[in-house]
Amino acid sequence: MSDLDLPTPAASVSQAAFSHAMMDGSAAVPAGLVDPQNASAGRRFAVYRNNIAVSLTEAMHSAFPVIAKLLGKANMDGLAGLYLRAHPPSSPLMMFYGAEFPAFLEAMPQLNHLGYLGDVARLELALRQSYHAADAAPIAPEALADLSEAELLATKVTFAPALQLLRSKWPLCAIWHFNTLADAPTPQAGAQNILITLPEFDPIPQVLSDAGILWITALQEGASIAEAVARATEVEDGFDLVAPLTLLLQGNAIIGLENKG
Repeated sequence: MSDLDLPTPAASVSQAAFSHAMMDGSAAVPAGLVDPQNASAGRRFAVYRNNIAVSLTEAMHSAFPVIAKLLGKANMDGLAGLYLRAHPPSSPLMMFYGAEFPAFLEAMPQLNHLGYLGDVARLELALRQSYHAADAAPIAPEALADLSEAELLATKVTFAPALQLLRSKWPLCAIWHFNTLADAPTPQAGAQNILITLPEFDPIPQVLSDAGILWITALQEGASIAEAVARATEVEDGFDLVAPLTLLLQGNAIIGLENKG
């Protein structure tokens, strides 16, 4: 075996103590750890623990690149270490690691002056979830075009698993674009709702109006298009569904239609 092989806990070492020490670099090496030669495995454990910390820190940089850019590498490294101790991985799949990070950021008093960080992290999580969502075949736009107005309004829709919605009191999409696109304008104060779709290989965030996100949310809850329009007009008189419907079709976000009219 190599020096990077995981040390073997002795029967006297509880799994909880072993896991705690593995995830907390300040914790003492559990007594009773042995290597394959039955010798003390303190050094081997320290090397392995460091490798885990480095790997999970890199995973956090990959999962939250905008947060890392906003805070800087040193701050992100430090937060990743604190997060690891508070929220060790619960799954071997790294796509799930970091789920608690938005709330973790919002609970850090030192970051209170950067109130948007939690929502930025939620956006990055949603983009990752969209990217890893199950594949689903979108409908052809003609499937809607062939319906009469009455049939269209009575229709219920099924969305692709990749579709994600977020509401934020911050200019969330503008912050994300400013930190990912070279020529993006400086974010201006104001709330933004976001629709995420997966038209091809990479998810795309786009801004929705308050009425637009209410309309799509109603459709997600099983409302017909007409019922969803009625919900949307509660916040916007004369709501026009063309703009959000176009975003859904362009994003390959509609995968099924049900008409009981």
